[in-house]
Amino acid sequence: MNFSIIAQDGPRRRAEIATTRGVIRTPAFMPVGTLGTVKAMSPEEVRDTGAEIILGNTYHLYLRPGVDVIAALGGLHTFMNWNLPILTDSGGFQVFSLAPFRKIEEHGVQFRSHIDGSLHVIGPKEAMHVQNILGSDIAMAFDECIPYPATREYAENSTNTTTLWARECKTHQNEGQALFGIVQGGMFRDLRKKSIEGLREIGFDGYAVGGVSVGETKEEMRDIISFTAPLLPADKPRYLMGIGDLGDMLFAVDAGFDMFDCVMPTRNARNGTLFTSSGRISIKREEFKFDPGPLDPACACHTCRNYSRGYLRHLFLSREILSMRLNTLHNLHFYQDFFSAMRSAIETGLFEKFKTRWQALFCRKEE
Repeated sequence: MNFSIIAQDGPRRRAEIATTRGVIRTPAFMPVGTLGTVKAMSPEEVRDTGAEIILGNTYHLYLRPGVDVIAALGGLHTFMNWNLPILTDSGGFQVFSLAPFRKIEEHGVQFRSHIDGSLHVIGPKEAMHVQNILGSDIAMAFDECIPYPATREYAENSTNTTTLWARECKTHQNEGQALFGIVQGGMFRDLRKKSIEGLREIGFDGYAVGGVSVGETKEEMRDIISFTAPLLPADKPRYLMGIGDLGDMLFAVDAGFDMFDCVMPTRNARNGTLFTSSGRISIKREEFKFDPGPLDPACACHTCRNYSRGYLRHLFLSREILSMRLNTLHNLHFYQDFFSAMRSAIETGLFEKFKTRWQALFCRKEE
């Protein structure tokens, strides 16, 4: 993997991550394909939205269908017919979400499957082994996601464990697979700084910030974003994990982050919330019942070119599967267009103007 900065506008970076399967232009948004599929979409449709990389999940794929199945069928890329880059999460966040069913130990986490209750252990070595079989282009180090709120004692012990696990992941790094370390530390600035220093000492191909958007206030989250970004290596990709709100991503790019992932565009689409050039709308509203116009006249996606707001409302209220597909296609296309425009704004030195415009549309309820 090779990382090169193409242009900068203050701390904002327009860069490229070159892999053997393709170039990822940053700032980049990665659609979430947890189970080897971005919900409601075919891989070909996801690619046509402009996505250059997707995210898969070690924990979920390990449990179902199982790495033996994926290995026998040629690895994750072949299995799902996706020939562009894939980043796999280590599974640490999913194990975190299983709090009542897990036990954190020195060398990993013992947990029970959410599918059948079977007992499993995943640690740094196991996470790297599974990601090797999956064959992702970018693997994530195994970490412990700190809950919110957390005591300082808990956060410090957890951060130390994450650093130890990161070091072990580094020793088991797979040939031909980039490895990103994950910064933890909860809401404590000094622990975040300590975590970054530990990861930089080990040395990774990229650096991610985890443990945000786990229940903290927006002010606390943005404090961590602005504090951590300048402490991360300038010559490596910076990945803010699990953040997909447009206002938050604008804030993070403004701070110097490059990569993002979130279920927000796909989950919102399935629930009838759509992102447009005039703001966020709910397609179920009565005002769209007789509306013959496109969802977003400024959008060139298949949904906007071919279907009216009235039809999309009808599909959603009728709970038709096509509603999920057409809504998801639009939201993913919108996100990729948004990031493409953001990259252009950085290249031309107009990011501040770009940010002001979109904040006025999408941040009014937040601020």
